[in-house]
Amino acid sequence: MAAIEEGGDSGHKKGPGVKKAKKLSTRVDMTPMVDLGFLLITFFIFSTTMSQPTAMPLIMPKDTEKPEEQNKVKASGALTIMLGKADGVYYYEGDDPTQIQASDYKKIRDEIIRKKKTTDPKDFVVVIKPNDEANYKNIVAILDEMTINEVKKFALVSISPQENELVKATESANGIQ
Repeated sequence: MAAIEEGGDSGHKKGPGVKKAKKLSTRVDMTPMVDLGFLLITFFIFSTTMSQPTAMPLIMPKDTEKPEEQNKVKASGALTIMLGKADGVYYYEGDDPTQIQASDYKKIRDEIIRKKKTTDPKDFVVVIKPNDEANYKNIVAILDEMTINEVKKFALVSISPQENELVKATESANGIQ
């Protein structure tokens, strides 16, 4: 609250018949303002929604009675991308891994776009297969490519031993140790 303090009168007059005005000093008590500030801060903290963690949606395939039929895709619409060491990207189309080609993250986008344009949208599937030497950054980068290119169907699966040997042979042919 504000308080007014009255100063004492010294009894001196400046002129004949002139009364001296009383000097008043004011002091503002800031305690209620501080209380109000803390109440407002508390209100905003409790009324604010905290950011929710975001996660990538995961769509699992439907179960089938025969395990060999579970992950069947049309060979004409499949693009398999394999990730190796030293940021290596290798791919092949269809179901023939002997047609493996080396690429990088700049060129793989062009391949995804080309395959997406030349394939029926309901048949287009990208299969991502990182080997043991691929790092987390590479997997995130290729998943980002799926989002950027609006690939609706893609799968992250384990690499087969035959494909892993082909990746290692291609890496050694390209001088990657």
